[in-house]
Amino acid sequence: MKTIMTTALALVASALVYAPAQAANSEAQSKQQLLQLEDVFQLEYASNPAIHPSGDYTVFVRNFMNIMADRKQGNLWRVNNKGELRPLTGGDAQDHSPTWSPDGKQLAFVSNRSGSNQIHLYWTDTREHAPITRLTSSPSNLSWSPDGKWLAFTMFTPQHKAAPVSLPGKPQGANWAEPPRYIDKDNYRADGAGYTPDGYSQIYVVPTTGGSPRQLTFGDYNHGGALAWSADAKQLIFSANAHADAFEQPNNSELYQLTLATGDIQQLTDRQGPDHSPVISPDGKKLAWLGYDDTYKSYQLTHLYVMDLSGQSPKLLTQDFDYSVGQVKWADDSRGLYFAYDREGKGHIAYQNLNGKRRVLTDSMGGLSYSRPYSGGQFDVSSSGDLVYTLASANRPADLVLQTSKITRKLTALNDDLLNHKTLARIEEIWYDSSVDDHKIQGWIAYPPNFDPTKKYPLILEIHGGPHTAYAGSFAAEIQLMAAQGYVVLYTNPRGSTSYGEKFAQEIHHNYPSHDYNDLMDGVDAVISKGFIDEQRLYVTGGSGGGVLTAWIVGHTDRFAAAVVAKPVINWYSFVLTADMYNYFSKYWFPGKPWEHQEHYMKYSPISYVGNVTTPTMLLTGEADHRTPISESEQYYQALKLAGVETAMVRVPDAPHGIYARPSNLMAKVAYILHWFEQHQPSAN
Repeated sequence: MKTIMTTALALVASALVYAPAQAANSEAQSKQQLLQLEDVFQLEYASNPAIHPSGDYTVFVRNFMNIMADRKQGNLWRVNNKGELRPLTGGDAQDHSPTWSPDGKQLAFVSNRSGSNQIHLYWTDTREHAPITRLTSSPSNLSWSPDGKWLAFTMFTPQHKAAPVSLPGKPQGANWAEPPRYIDKDNYRADGAGYTPDGYSQIYVVPTTGGSPRQLTFGDYNHGGALAWSADAKQLIFSANAHADAFEQPNNSELYQLTLATGDIQQLTDRQGPDHSPVISPDGKKLAWLGYDDTYKSYQLTHLYVMDLSGQSPKLLTQDFDYSVGQVKWADDSRGLYFAYDREGKGHIAYQNLNGKRRVLTDSMGGLSYSRPYSGGQFDVSSSGDLVYTLASANRPADLVLQTSKITRKLTALNDDLLNHKTLARIEEIWYDSSVDDHKIQGWIAYPPNFDPTKKYPLILEIHGGPHTAYAGSFAAEIQLMAAQGYVVLYTNPRGSTSYGEKFAQEIHHNYPSHDYNDLMDGVDAVISKGFIDEQRLYVTGGSGGGVLTAWIVGHTDRFAAAVVAKPVINWYSFVLTADMYNYFSKYWFPGKPWEHQEHYMKYSPISYVGNVTTPTMLLTGEADHRTPISESEQYYQALKLAGVETAMVRVPDAPHGIYARPSNLMAKVAYILHWFEQHQPSAN
């Protein structure tokens, strides 16, 4: 009897222990089914597709997050047309810009795996790879000569200038302060690069067998962008702003032809406006490029031009086209061109022949912006016209897709191992009416996992930057992480956004912010009308241009329970005088210099409406941001403090404008936004 009782008691005790353990395990499993902050380090995405000249396979960059280094890195992989994957390189390195030799026997790419960014070659016969340069700066814009003997590239080349002052009397071995930095050049700092050294980007060539690079240009201006070889490998075509008034006309670049043997440079274009991205046809007879006639608008369409290299006048191929053109590639027969463009938040690839006939090949390209859902993608085309492009998907970062005349096949599934067992937010595209005019505004709703339409949910309005950019219905870690915490998230493309035609984008020219504010509020109202939003729990956030609009919103309405203003402009006057591209902003975004139009600058500055703010508002900006300097956030923080508004400031050390460049900073950004909103949760209805 005693044994039976002992056994029974043991079973009861075991059950009592097992029940909470089972519950804890079930709770942990349930949590793991949702996207977590730490999952950011497990994300991967494909970029830089480069189809082998045979058309049999594609090399691409497989981007990943290195949790130990807190960096995004990438290795080269190949995938054949059946979707079979194989690595070309490996390890903790950043490999990028893969470029095939004309015969397909070698692949050039840039990598830091040897300790600094160098040009590397991969040999297809031996599958070996090695650096062929020992450069002192990072190379870019790799371009093979048609005969395969040379690689052209651009590289920053310093011009050492002695300081105008040298202090006397320093004893040998003395530990004096670092000397002052003397600055007298026009553009002296750049976001992501800091204070720039003296010098310019110059053009070089290096033998593909390795050896010493030869500098081809020496002018006191930047020789940048894509490099195009002539068919006989005797000339290179490049883009540069070599005008004497380049500082006053920052968009006025031209195309130039450089003769390698003599160093002679001939100007090919001559108009007010940018000319860039030259591409020579396979038959060597025609030159295509991108540009536009500059009218000093904040947004202008980029068009496609073609001319005969024999000297025929340029021909505009996209005069009737209301979308900006990019990524131009010639068809193998030289009778037409492929190009990319965004329309209504979708990445399109089109083919156009030289007679003007155009056809759309896909509207599914995108997926590269894994943090926020920006449009934009990459593609390559084979000699037979087959496409490989990055895929825009609401529930995955960029994968690769093969599209031929007969099939469309997804080649990679880089995140299925991470995300197949996750319950992600469902993304719904919506269109709603503007309350200002007859515009239809496009947006997307992210629904929390396990969404129940009978319940009431808090809403986050998330606003894109730019302002001349566009969101898309593609994967975005920040949106998914917000939705995973139970928020409905709305993101839209208000007027000023690209991909809806030039007129729609230009409505905020010298008029920003303005009715884009109404477009955003109309979107909030459209979601509320669906019946599942708790109107006491409305939140708003946005970065860069979205930070401007968030600050504008809290100065014009009190309907939001809390706001997070990320990397904003608060005062247009001080912004123009502290941002890195100040000569561009003052000329294209405003009617003139700040002191000549002070009333205009302040009318559109959120700082002018700080006295209206009652919404608890947090600021979040990188301390190394030179695009929207942290002094803008500091102004608003101190103004809100003086106005008695609840506020906080998050300063991200060493972060430039692109805060998410380091994965932990992406995590921190989302975590602080959610923390601020959780701290300002009214009781739910």
